[in-house]
Amino acid sequence: MPVKHTHIGGQAVLEGIMMRGKLNWAIAVREPDGSIYTEQHDLVSATQKHAWLKWPIIRGMWGFYETMLLAVKAFSISAEHAGETEEEKLTTGEITLTMFLGLGLAVGLFIVLPAVVTNLAVGSSVDQPFLWNVVDGVLRLVAFFTYIWAVSRIKDIKRVFRYHGAEHKTIHAYEAGLPLETGAIQRFGTLHVRCGTSFLLMVMVIAILVFSLVPGKAILAAWGVSAKGWVLLFNIGVRILLLPLIAGLAYEVSVKWAGNNPDNPLVKVLLWPGLQLQRMTTAEPDDSMVEIAIAAMELVVAREEAAAEGGGPSVTPVPAID
Repeated sequence: MPVKHTHIGGQAVLEGIMMRGKLNWAIAVREPDGSIYTEQHDLVSATQKHAWLKWPIIRGMWGFYETMLLAVKAFSISAEHAGETEEEKLTTGEITLTMFLGLGLAVGLFIVLPAVVTNLAVGSSVDQPFLWNVVDGVLRLVAFFTYIWAVSRIKDIKRVFRYHGAEHKTIHAYEAGLPLETGAIQRFGTLHVRCGTSFLLMVMVIAILVFSLVPGKAILAAWGVSAKGWVLLFNIGVRILLLPLIAGLAYEVSVKWAGNNPDNPLVKVLLWPGLQLQRMTTAEPDDSMVEIAIAAMELVVAREEAAAEGGGPSVTPVPAID
């Protein structure tokens, strides 16, 4: 079956799915009474005004930032329409606070904790920088896998993962040129090369390489720093500061290169671990969940088809992370 790889990406939310195209983004949510609520918005990116934001690596850094903002908006809409009572509905402020708390948890769990444990197990990174970075990276991967496994046990998260599967299946069907119908969509698998899960795993792997290249020993020596505590704080600080760069590099590898060359043998090898990890973050959806994905996808596709037929504004598509 011929496949036309698309720039359209998406995200599973509470009882719904958000799809993002090059001109707009749309969200569909299953309301408590069984009806489908849809909403769409123009997609205005600063990359349309500033060409330098399209440069390699920088585009990934900026794209990650825009994705996070869009995630907050999408979750806010889904929380407003998915809850059965007013007490169950979250406000935009509560969603934003939850996002920031989640970001803080991620920094603590995937950066601070591995660094502290590595310091206890290996000693100062000044004495054995290569070993220190390898152990720190391995512990970070262990923490990441453990976290994914733990949240996948939560009932409500399991439903989000099923919507995640519906999102992937729908994008597969669209790329294959099939009609956006439940029967055709359900024939596909739930794994996709542009999935955010694979992207995060790629971030973890690239982080090990980048952190190993940082001349921490030379920098600390130039600053006259040798105390174990200050060395640990330096390593934690470097890891936080370099996160945007690592996200940009991961975007170039897992989204731009791999997303455009999924049949390349090297790409298949590099993406295989991330695809296997998706078996934990996606699940088979039922037909009602696929209907939600279709509702969101149709709004994005219709907008782009209308623009193409009417000679609408030319916008360079930026592949989205699913």
